[in-house]
Amino acid sequence: MAFVTVVRPGGSGTGDLLIGCVAEHGSAAHPYFSSAALTSGPESARNLADAVHFLCSLHGRHPGVVDHAAGRPMDDTARAWLIAAGEAMATERLCLTQLAVAVGPVPSTPGGGASEAAVIGQHNALTTLAQSERRGCALGASLAFAIDWSPVRVLLEAVGRRLGVDLPPCRLSDEDELRSVADLAGQSPATERALLFGAQQLSLQHRGLWDLLEARQQARLEG
Repeated sequence: MAFVTVVRPGGSGTGDLLIGCVAEHGSAAHPYFSSAALTSGPESARNLADAVHFLCSLHGRHPGVVDHAAGRPMDDTARAWLIAAGEAMATERLCLTQLAVAVGPVPSTPGGGASEAAVIGQHNALTTLAQSERRGCALGASLAFAIDWSPVRVLLEAVGRRLGVDLPPCRLSDEDELRSVADLAGQSPATERALLFGAQQLSLQHRGLWDLLEARQQARLEG
């Protein structure tokens, strides 16, 4: 797995480092995520449909990242957050399913078989990460998922408005709570490193998804 070095600004706690890592390397930082091609261009309907289906492939099945992480050793505060986050993810999976039905079939794309295999590989990598025996790693991945899901959910809500699908509010925790859970869990250097590693790997996998979706968009234009 790739590893991104995190530089600690003076006075930054584990939560701030984790949030900063996701902001720098996660979905919202990817150029395609906020591009006109995805959100408003002439092919945006197909591109958004592609995004919905691939997000559904990555996160639309149970158990997911949060569910797997709940079985790892951790403190009571982290476990309570994971249980609540797991319940919230049941709603998010339903939203993904509703949108996948509403947008229609996966857009036909040259080389589609290879990209489907790639997203299966990403799903397997996230499952492995969320089942890591390294204390803090799975929690870090779950916290990063919740942070990164916030901008993704904004995009999904925009898709819903275009299609007349009214999505319920997202119940994943807010940033202050996520920061607090990370700060409490990352009090030892070893656990902090594991938290940040998990967050980095989750962010890189999500970034890889947008790389894949951008490549599929280009393949459709050239095909």
